[in-house]
Amino acid sequence: MFDVSFWEISIVAIIALLVIGPERLPTVARTAGRWYGKLQRFVTSVKEDIERELKATELQQIMDEQKNELDRLKRSLDETRSELERMTSIERMEEEIKPVEKKPDENLPAASGSTPAHTDSDSK
Repeated sequence: MFDVSFWEISIVAIIALLVIGPERLPTVARTAGRWYGKLQRFVTSVKEDIERELKATELQQIMDEQKNELDRLKRSLDETRSELERMTSIERMEEEIKPVEKKPDENLPAASGSTPAHTDSDSK
């Protein structure tokens, strides 16, 4: 973690022995070991928290992308549905118009191509 070699640790131990003394060195070493363990656990905990947050952020991003894709598909489906409804209504109108086209209007005179003939009696 700190990239300390064996010789560096040995030099620190010798200096600590000279400064602290042989009576208090075991207690200080134990305390230093505890602090070192706490520091390692803290660093590990921070790393795990960061990884967890990154994973949550990544999952949120994936979820947002999927939601956007779903919204796009819903819009496409709505457009298709409205187009189908419009085409269905046009087909219904065409079906309603067909009987009207075939049925002659009774109020209008029949267009048979023959016109009433003028007789000589009408002109007199």
